[in-house]
Parts: sequence; structure tokens; C-alpha cells
Amino acid sequence: MQYALVEGVPQEATSGANGICGQCGAPAVAKCGPKVMHHWAHAGRKNCDPWWENETEWHRAWKNLFPSQCREVSHTAPTGEVHRADIKSPGGLYIEVQHSAMTDAERSSREEFYKNLVWIVDARKFASSFSLHHILPDPSLKWAQDLAWVRVSRPPSSHSANGMYFKFSLIAKDKAEWPEGNMHEVFSLHHIMGQVEASYIGHHQYHWRRPYTTWLSATCPVYLDFGTERMMRLETYPVGNIPCVRLISKSRLIADLLSKTSAGDVCL
Repeated sequence: MQYALVEGVPQEATSGANGICGQCGAPAVAKCGPKVMHHWAHAGRKNCDPWWENETEWHRAWKNLFPSQCREVSHTAPTGEVHRADIKSPGGLYIEVQHSAMTDAERSSREEFYKNLVWIVDARKFASSFSLHHILPDPSLKWAQDLAWVRVSRPPSSHSANGMYFKFSLIAKDKAEWPEGNMHEVFSLHHIMGQVEASYIGHHQYHWRRPYTTWLSATCPVYLDFGTERMMRLETYPVGNIPCVRLISKSRLIADLLSKTSAGDVCL
């Protein structure tokens, strides 16, 4: 824990200090060795929150991007169940900063518990198996809705990775003329690159070898942190329902997390 109550006031750990867990009221001791990140631990027993994971420097760095009153905020459900969120924004967003692997059951439980939740996932450990590919146009545009993009193959081929698409309008025409036919003209992205670049709002195809499938099944927004200023939000491209990511600057994400009140409105 980053904070414990010392004389009723949330404080960070200092050498030799003793405090009380703000969630369960149990004694907490400061852990401030020369080789460990300063933190609080429950005295003589496990953490009172089964969802809590050992904090890394990556966790702490993310939490420190938010005001101190937003960090380690307990939430009580109508059932009386209590958990401590990594971050609760001023607008009521719960933000879970996740480093460790997670089961579908636990991920689903947290989403149901917090509801208005955003995930920040440490993607550095699977960066070598994740590749970003070609850009996609703004899917709200009428001309973009006629393009049926070929999903990046596994492993990625140079053709699909560079962008290939069919046209729904031509497929419909082909079907009308040859109902039994299954051959359609395929186009390359480079032919319309200028038009796509002009309409680009961050969408890309990607390939994830051995993906952490629980994040693909999440019902709350998932942002991947590869350790740069560029975050990637896992999405489904609505034209053809293909997996995609949307690139978003870290500064914009933080600004929206601090100002928005609904998880679904972040970085729209």
C-alpha cells in the first residue's frame, strides 16, 4: 500500500513508522528497506483485499500521476463487499493499474464491482509478441464504410500487414451477377493512402501472438502501456468487426481520466 493512516491522516511510508490500514483498520508497518520501494504492509497477516497485488515501480508511477486523494480509494458495494481501487478520479472513474496476469473470473468480477472502470495494463512484458500494422480510416465516414479490410494474418504476411481491402459495394454487385461466385477484386491500401491518412484518427490493425485473452474479452475500456508516451486502446473496428487498436497520447488519456465522468467517454 502507498498509504496508511497515521494519527488519522493518510501518509506514505517512512522508516520506522506504524499506521493503520484505511480499509480494514488493522495495524500496518512501514517497509522502507534500501532495495524495496517504500510501502505499507499489514502487520502479521495478508492484505485485507484479495484483489490487491504487490506494487511495482510501474504501478506507483501511474498512481503518482493523479492527486493523492485519488489514490487507493475504497469502494463499498450495496452488498457490503469492499475493495480498494488503485485510483478513483474526481469524476468518479475507477482506474485499475494491472501488472500481473489475471483470470477471466477476476477481471469480470472487478468490472461488475466497479462498473465505471478503466483498465491500464502493463504491456511491456508482451511487447515482443505484439506488432502494430497499417492505419485505418475514420470508420464514421461513408466511403470508409464501403471498405472490407483483410484481417492481418497469423503470422502477418507483407500483404495483409500493409493493408488490403475489398469493397462491399463491388461484392454486392458481383453476387448479383454471379450468385455462386466467390471471387472479388482486392485492393491495396497504398492506392488510397492519402485519403486514409487525411481521415486517420488513430486506428490500426495489429497482430498479437499468444494474446492475453482476458483483455480481449473485457467489457470496460482497456489501455495498453508499452512504456512510451503512446497508449493503445483495444477496440473492435466497427466496419467488418475486426480487432484494432486506437493510438492515444498518454497526456490526453490522463487529462480525460481526470475530467470525464463515464469510462466510455474517455478519449472518444
